[in-house]
Amino acid sequence: MRIEPLTVDEVGAGLRAAGYLPADATALVAFLATKLGKPILVEGPAGVGKTELAKALARYLQRELVRLQCYEGLDEAKALYEWNYRKQLLRIQAEASGTGWDAVQEDIFGEEFLLARPLMTAIASPEPVVLLIDEIDKTDQEFEAMLLELLSDFQISIPELGRIDARTQPVVLLTSNNTRELTEALKRRCLYLWVDYPGVEHELEIVRLHTPELDETIARKLVDLVHEVRALDLKKPPSIAESIDWARALLLLGVENLDATVFRETLSVIVKHRTDLETVAARVGVRLEEADGAVGRTPAR
Repeated sequence: MRIEPLTVDEVGAGLRAAGYLPADATALVAFLATKLGKPILVEGPAGVGKTELAKALARYLQRELVRLQCYEGLDEAKALYEWNYRKQLLRIQAEASGTGWDAVQEDIFGEEFLLARPLMTAIASPEPVVLLIDEIDKTDQEFEAMLLELLSDFQISIPELGRIDARTQPVVLLTSNNTRELTEALKRRCLYLWVDYPGVEHELEIVRLHTPELDETIARKLVDLVHEVRALDLKKPPSIAESIDWARALLLLGVENLDATVFRETLSVIVKHRTDLETVAARVGVRLEEADGAVGRTPAR
């Protein structure tokens, strides 16, 4: 049974129940997308939960998630549809000799010879889906232009078949890591949501949601350290998912105190570049060692 939210609060509660803790703006834009039928362009740094928002929205709305993972060089054949050339060839070979091209052409350019890719799958689905177009900024402007018809009217044009209208209207999310500026034509067709790294209290709530067994003191120190690491000039700051992975690792290891030793031993869970490891160890690791040493010293009498 599909969910049709009536208020912003319902969407916020539904996303929370699906394991995603939204900010107020996130719940508002998600609600408007379901009611206005407009796509959402979700921008922000890598690892802040843009893709997870689409997954959680699909779980909450009880819809299938159809995902198009974008990459450089992605074209229409991989995103929309392509013809099943082998099946077409077999059909041609099966035709009686002397059959004219016009008759054969009508046979081989039918829907049964189409291979639907994610975009066509989403609009051809008999049940409404959530369509995730992930990392749209990795494609080029020609690909964006191809998307405009789909995002405006939820239809696609196939030269051999004509226009195909959506059977149902999907909820569409496009994510971008903001590595390049997207076209104004694309942005005009979308609601906009900027998702940034959460504040300390919000991230602590996220970590606690996913690792409720972790000691409260350790969880808070973990989040404080992640924010301290993010403030450094790194190639790749730790994502929210890596904060959660670190919390799970500490829980698995049975850590009772997140001191300098534990920090250095588990640092690779949240830092993934050699130069970043050196920077964090030199800045945060040394500070922790000094703090641990100060705590361990016996006051002079």
